[in-house]
Amino acid sequence: MNVLLLSAFCLLLSDFQPALPGYEFAFPRDHGSHDNYKTEWWYYTGHLTTDEGKRYGFELTFFRVGVDRSPLAPSASLRAGVGRWELRNLSLAHFAITDVAAKDFRYYEKLNRSSPFTASAAADKLDVFNEGWRATTLADGSWRLVAASGRDSIDLVLTSRKPPAINGENGVSVKAQGAGYASHYYSMTRLEARGAINGRRCRGLAWMDHEFGSAALRENQQWWDWFSIQLDNDTELMLYQIRRTDGTPDVTSSGSLITSDGDVIHLRRDDVRITPTGKWQSPHTRATYPMGWRVAVPKFGIALVLQPLLRDQELVTKGSTRVTYWEGAVDVTGSAGNVAARGSGYVEMTGYDRAFRAP
Repeated sequence: MNVLLLSAFCLLLSDFQPALPGYEFAFPRDHGSHDNYKTEWWYYTGHLTTDEGKRYGFELTFFRVGVDRSPLAPSASLRAGVGRWELRNLSLAHFAITDVAAKDFRYYEKLNRSSPFTASAAADKLDVFNEGWRATTLADGSWRLVAASGRDSIDLVLTSRKPPAINGENGVSVKAQGAGYASHYYSMTRLEARGAINGRRCRGLAWMDHEFGSAALRENQQWWDWFSIQLDNDTELMLYQIRRTDGTPDVTSSGSLITSDGDVIHLRRDDVRITPTGKWQSPHTRATYPMGWRVAVPKFGIALVLQPLLRDQELVTKGSTRVTYWEGAVDVTGSAGNVAARGSGYVEMTGYDRAFRAP
């Protein structure tokens, strides 16, 4: 989803547009920014293998949080350059590397006020940056991801093998009952990656989620678990569980099955069974997370086991979103269509250190 990571910042405010049914996506326009909505993110995850055979997982995420949509006063708009520094949006970003061979997980974060000089996003195509971290559109329509911090760097070109998968129904992905408690949400589920990681040539498979809306979770919701799964039969699964405070999945939990032809089949909560197979307690936060999962979609003959490449893939983002979450690379085995299948994926878990409460 990797959905709703900044919902903690969101309330349904009159200055921002709610996500309502009937939205019609258009590309490449909708790869760009949607400043009329309060919260938006571009979320990249993937698995990479170097020419020497070393495996890595990566995450690169850009967030935009709207601060003010009120019109500028006429006198202010006349002042030279005021629009470039007016506080209209905040820009945040996360970059993480799962170094499988070293059994090490490293992450980095950024927080800036949006401006043409610090962090921003174009409105009509994918072109988003936060300081030196960037996701941009190349002349042939492919995307380039660049990020470098500490010991880690990526420079990747992503080429999509499928059209955007629109999640939800009637243009909205519902997150809670009530008008506007939803987002506009699509995924790029099969992105072939080539380039370099930490200076080593690599290839792999990536996933991108882009989501925008203006609503927070409801008071009886504790946050969510999200799964992206890419199988070797060219099908993909996106699933999310909105967890209620009593531990049960909210009725609005749902997902998408993307066929090898790129068709999107909407999955409702009752279509999916997600069962944890173990637990792990973070040495950093003492939060206890599920660790390992069985994922089943019986009516499509899907029965999968997800195993994390590392147990410790937790981000404690005190310098940006101030949200603690587990975002990790997983291996996938099992069956799809009652035929043996393997693959890779990513899992996100939030709200295990503390429940979300709307401000």
